[in-house]
Amino acid sequence: MSAHAADPSLYRERDIVPVRRALISLSDKTDLDLLARALADAGVEIVSTGSTAASIRSLGIEVTDVAAITGFPESLGGRVKTLHPAVHAGLLADLRLEDHEQQLAELGITPFELVVVNLYPFKETVASGAQGNDVVEQIDIGGPAMVRASAKNYANVAIVVSPASYPEVIAAVQAGGTSLALRGDLATKAFQHTADYDRAVSAWFAQNVETGARADASTHASASGTDFAASVTVTGELQHTLRYGENAHQAAAIYTDSARGPLQSGSGIAQAEQLGGKEMSYNNYTDADAALRAAYDFDEPAVAIIKHANPCGIASDADIAEAHRKAHACDPVSAYGGVIAANRTVTLALAETVKGIFTEVIIAPDYEPAALELLQSKKNLRILRLPADYRRAEYEFKQISGGVLVQQADAFPAGSISSTWQLVAGDAADAATLADLEFAWRACRAVKSNAILLASGGASVGVGMGQVNRVDSCHLAVERANSLAEGEERARGSVAASDAFFPFADGPEILISAGVTAIVQPGGSIRDEEVIAVAKAAGVTMYFTGERHFFH
Repeated sequence: MSAHAADPSLYRERDIVPVRRALISLSDKTDLDLLARALADAGVEIVSTGSTAASIRSLGIEVTDVAAITGFPESLGGRVKTLHPAVHAGLLADLRLEDHEQQLAELGITPFELVVVNLYPFKETVASGAQGNDVVEQIDIGGPAMVRASAKNYANVAIVVSPASYPEVIAAVQAGGTSLALRGDLATKAFQHTADYDRAVSAWFAQNVETGARADASTHASASGTDFAASVTVTGELQHTLRYGENAHQAAAIYTDSARGPLQSGSGIAQAEQLGGKEMSYNNYTDADAALRAAYDFDEPAVAIIKHANPCGIASDADIAEAHRKAHACDPVSAYGGVIAANRTVTLALAETVKGIFTEVIIAPDYEPAALELLQSKKNLRILRLPADYRRAEYEFKQISGGVLVQQADAFPAGSISSTWQLVAGDAADAATLADLEFAWRACRAVKSNAILLASGGASVGVGMGQVNRVDSCHLAVERANSLAEGEERARGSVAASDAFFPFADGPEILISAGVTAIVQPGGSIRDEEVIAVAKAAGVTMYFTGERHFFH
């Protein structure tokens, strides 16, 4: 504890601090010329390091090398430059205290009133694919030390970590000095900056550096053998505030994770580029993410239409426009005001169909130029393009009161998924029926539990979602299949998928009575034999997958 911590009377008031001396050390030299010229024009002494000093000199501006202050040359390939009392005493001296002021005078050290530092490009180096020592050398030591020291001493020092802050700092310098409020804001940003930086470094270490602690990892291993870290830090950068949250009385914002660690390795809806339409809302983001989740469960071209996080329709087809047509046909009533996700480039043919349907959001990896031009003519349609490196995160977070749940993402393997299924009733499915069963099983995962999905021809034709018992889900799937297609009984001849086992035979009985010809489900109920007997008696094919796909 500081010797002065218990005696606030020793601290003198200090608001406006004139800037007479600045320390600048930058890896990102964006707008350095503007800052350096403004400081020089204001008569500020500039102290700098290495390449930053060289850049300032190239502008014809006088600069003092850090080595001239420390009396010690930069060494160890630049690892040691600013780690010296002559620097840090000038950063940490609290000039509200007379004894600090006296000690600086006795030591012959001049304080800094402004420090401008940004850190080595660690995250960018990792993102480039660099490995090993190339990454380690981008772990900044002196930079964070200067940032944290200056931020701690915000009562006396203004710490700048981003070129975005240059204009307000330049204005303050020109007006006579930085205010306590400005220095407090800058210090807050500085600590956020170093915290994010340290998180990126620790995440990289957790994934890439062998440690003795790994020997104890079994204490945090899941049933699947996955090791979970003893602690997890999640941070995000504010992208922008939203008009409101799930409802109009709720405030909301979107943050992006710029330094993805072992539990946040995805890139998706938060990084999507908006190419047209109104501002995205909270519900737009959640529905668009659910739509991506559904469309990208398929290797082949696929389209998902989502409303309130549930599918109005999902379909696959070699022609992405046809996939959309089939998905829309599942439930054209609910698709009104929905969100569309495609896992292939949106073609003009698809855009021409979408143009005539009220849609909130469309998201895809890309758009044909003519398709984009047509969609942009709908001024309210939000058009999103996925980042080129889109991928689902390996892990998912769900906030609960007092904590956070973390789980591996529920994902399907590429290629055929039926090879491990067990045929428990009826004849083995022919190729077309098996393809529909595989489609239904993939699509069913995107439906809120309890989930039943009917499919035919590579498209959903009836969806029963979010019910508190599986019987109601069966009734709903059949009803929707038969009531949303102008009198056509689409349940007849379709196949069905259930996201979890049938606890009783009544669910399959509803499906079979409606004309479903094949069913795929996880199995595992204590009444499996009763369920199988119903299928056998009706001559209906049934497969067990051995795994379930709850979605809560």
